[in-house]
Order: sequence, then C-alpha cells, then structure tokens
Amino acid sequence: MARIAAVARDLMLASRVRTSLEASGHEVEQDTELPEELDGIDLVVADLDAVEPEALAGLGVPVIGFYQHTDTQTKQRADSAGLTMAVPRSRMVRELPELVERALG
Repeated sequence: MARIAAVARDLMLASRVRTSLEASGHEVEQDTELPEELDGIDLVVADLDAVEPEALAGLGVPVIGFYQHTDTQTKQRADSAGLTMAVPRSRMVRELPELVERALG
C-alpha cells in the first residue's frame, strides 16, 4: 500500500481517481492543488490542467501526470520536466492501478 497525493480540479475525475486507487489498496490524499508538504507521500498523481508540469519536477517522489489527449504541448512539457509518466486522461482512467504499480516499481 502506498500513500498517494491525487491532484485534480475536476471533482468527478478526482472521485474516479480516488475510488480506483483505494480499491487497489492505496491511501489517497485528494486536493485541488499540490500539497506544500509531501512527507510520507510515495507518489503524486496530478491533472496537468491543475498543476504545471514544471511544478512537479524534482519533488523527490514519482509523478504520474495526465492530460487531454489532444494537448501534445503539455505532454512535451511533462516529458521535458522529467515526470515519471505523462499519459492521456483516457489511459489514466483505464489503467491507473497498473500505472501506479509501474511508477512505484
């Protein structure tokens, strides 16, 4: 079990993320903004519409960022910032437990 900070402004999406992660046995701290303190957090899952990719760089924990599939510029920025993973929102919804295991592995 991992402690995961989930950041998303869209409450419906945030609820889906939380439900998926908790069903996989993880503890989730959900917010609309990146927490100032990440003590005890093992992974960050963030909507790149809510948090700039550059703000997620160098946090000291793996980061999975998700974006709208048509937003190739955000994907490039996430890759340049060094996020562990940047995936389209649709893939994140389908494969979140597997993506988390890969990021933590």
